[in-house]
Amino acid sequence: MVAPAAKRQAVAHLQATLGMSERRACMVVGADRKSMRYRSCRADDGDLRSRLRELAQQRRRFGYRRLHILLRRGGITINRKKTQRLYREEGLTVRRRRGRRRAIGARAPAPVLALPNQRWSLDFVHDQLATGRRFRVLNIVDDITRECLRAVVDTSISGRRVVREPADLVVERVAPKMIVSDNGTELTSNAVLSWSGEAKIEWHYIAPGRPMQNGYVESFNGRMRDELLNQTLFLTLGQARDIVAGWVEDYNTEYATPAAFAAGLALQVAAPLRAAGSYVPQPLAPPAQPRDNKPRSLVPAG
Repeated sequence: MVAPAAKRQAVAHLQATLGMSERRACMVVGADRKSMRYRSCRADDGDLRSRLRELAQQRRRFGYRRLHILLRRGGITINRKKTQRLYREEGLTVRRRRGRRRAIGARAPAPVLALPNQRWSLDFVHDQLATGRRFRVLNIVDDITRECLRAVVDTSISGRRVVREPADLVVERVAPKMIVSDNGTELTSNAVLSWSGEAKIEWHYIAPGRPMQNGYVESFNGRMRDELLNQTLFLTLGQARDIVAGWVEDYNTEYATPAAFAAGLALQVAAPLRAAGSYVPQPLAPPAQPRDNKPRSLVPAG
């Protein structure tokens, strides 16, 4: 027994069952008699706890840090450590899932400038309706701002459909310098190869069996799987499109704020700074160097 509350309970138990005096019970337990008469002055956190449980029920995969941001955004001024304590006392800890084995060697394509629309990543994520019919989601993510540019939901997405989505994004935004994807049949089709050549956009394919070389969109897919797909029962394809669109809007604007990060980068590259030459965009970190996995003996051979 270390906490004063536990010692108070032990003293009360000895007094009730064995008829000990308070002095004798405190001596046996090793508690200070002054702490027996202490009354907590802490304010009642019932409303705060209920609000925290409500947010945790709505965002089942959010930890205390993200819930703390939502509490403060809702007008509740609270210290982060108190949020962590209440989060732990309410038993809201999110169960951690086993991580995947990390790829060894170069995990990313060549570095690009830390500016929006420099490199996009594409990948698919799969799910099924309540009827058992499977559908796919084509996610397009900006690697710099982590913004989800497009999430296309359909039962079948061909190579021509894959080309149509980034082509529309190029008209709405700016053509990226590079697009990264895996070696799926839709992504290696003639339609993709011909469009990337005509648009003069470098299309980088990761090494087979190395999904972490496309880690940005893989991380986004994992979050979508964890926070949305595993938590929702889709009845129709139209409903799935509406729910996915709402979740993407929430992801871009509510918590993760890729849109706010992109706006900040846009301010950094304003025309006056670029004209004056006072701002030089920094490239992303270069790819990791291959590891030497050959063990070396402490004693030279021979």
